[in-house]
Amino acid sequence: MDDDKKDEVYDDFYDAVNMQPKELKEWLETEESKSVGDKENGESTGHKSGKRIVEIKRTNKDDLSDDQYEHMQKVVGYIHRHKAQGPDEDVENSDWRYSLMNWGYDPCKSD
Repeated sequence: MDDDKKDEVYDDFYDAVNMQPKELKEWLETEESKSVGDKENGESTGHKSGKRIVEIKRTNKDDLSDDQYEHMQKVVGYIHRHKAQGPDEDVENSDWRYSLMNWGYDPCKSD
């Protein structure tokens, strides 16, 4: 991935992910977080992603690996796709919100 593409991915990631590392790490410890998503070996894809997001957000931009940039692209794609699929009611307590939060985006936070 060239430097221009990395800059684009980095900016898109930080625009899409609205949860801070500490906030996301604490969320991932909740039962609500662990209750959603497709489970593989007991842990959902989104939950695993959330752990990687915490790590990425705690890494200096110059130290990010190509693998981390690829994951950042995946996160942005997931958030953009799923934001459009929200429930009509009770967003705050929905599996939809919980799943998005595992990916670092809380739809109930003001922008």
